[in-house]
Amino acid sequence: MSFFKKIFSQEKKETLDKGLEKSKTTFFDKLGKAVAGKAKVDEDVLDDLEEVLVSSDVGVATTIKIIDRIEERVARDKYLGTTELNQILREEIAGLMSEVNHGDATEFTLPKVDGPYVIMVVGVNGVGKTTTIGKLAYQFKKAGKKVVLGAGDTFRAAAVDQLDIWAQRVGVEIVKQAMGSDPASVAFDTLQSAVAQNADVVLLDTAGRLHNKVNLMNELSKVKRVMQKIVPDAPHDVMLVLDGSTGQNAFEQAKQFTNTTEVTSLAVTKLDGTAKGGVVIGISDQFQIPVRYIGVGEGVEDLQVFNKVEFVDSFFRQ
Repeated sequence: MSFFKKIFSQEKKETLDKGLEKSKTTFFDKLGKAVAGKAKVDEDVLDDLEEVLVSSDVGVATTIKIIDRIEERVARDKYLGTTELNQILREEIAGLMSEVNHGDATEFTLPKVDGPYVIMVVGVNGVGKTTTIGKLAYQFKKAGKKVVLGAGDTFRAAAVDQLDIWAQRVGVEIVKQAMGSDPASVAFDTLQSAVAQNADVVLLDTAGRLHNKVNLMNELSKVKRVMQKIVPDAPHDVMLVLDGSTGQNAFEQAKQFTNTTEVTSLAVTKLDGTAKGGVVIGISDQFQIPVRYIGVGEGVEDLQVFNKVEFVDSFFRQ
């Protein structure tokens, strides 16, 4: 099928394949048991398939959409063999993801804006937020961009220290203040510094707390307002980082943050070593937010630009 032509380099593709190996193996083990001894896609097979998708962390709402699409094909084509189920699933999931992830990016590129492109990174503690910022800084610098980091999570000394280590490791500037400082003040200083240096991109870390949604919402709103004094249309992207290995908990985090602030993109980390890779499909569909990056390994090169064609191809390749 021409839709699934190879886009990534062989090295990137191998990393993606390896990162999704556990998710894929678990999924096809379940799928194989669901269709064992059955030749035709019927109501029983669809019931079993529904269970496979839900247990693979695709999510209930997205699973229902996929089953409905397959039921339409069964009704239209009259007979569908279980041997065709892999390809059918592949096509329907790719189609579903196309509705949200319109872009087919393969490299770390950014839209052109007047001034630095500002990415405000949000997410709860422990999801890999700071590491994702560090890896993005590395990739953007590698692409020839001038990068400035903002240590806006001033409530955890470890977050500032970790981001500082990344800044030194990558060789980019970091703007930070004392522990407990006002995050909006850090944001203001970061953008001021970025504009003065004619930087291309700003990556701003934020506090990863969800225990008080009202305070979090007020804090993020204040950070946005202060940034706009320097760069009127900032932030250009509010990126929510989610830990893919947490499965359904990632759905809950996405729900909390999308209720709190306007999230415009997703980065899903820690997909390697987990059987919960289906969460990428469900979260993207359920919240109608594009997945921009995925983490498929611990290495600095293992944060990849999300490409739906390559993701679906790797997930369904046997």
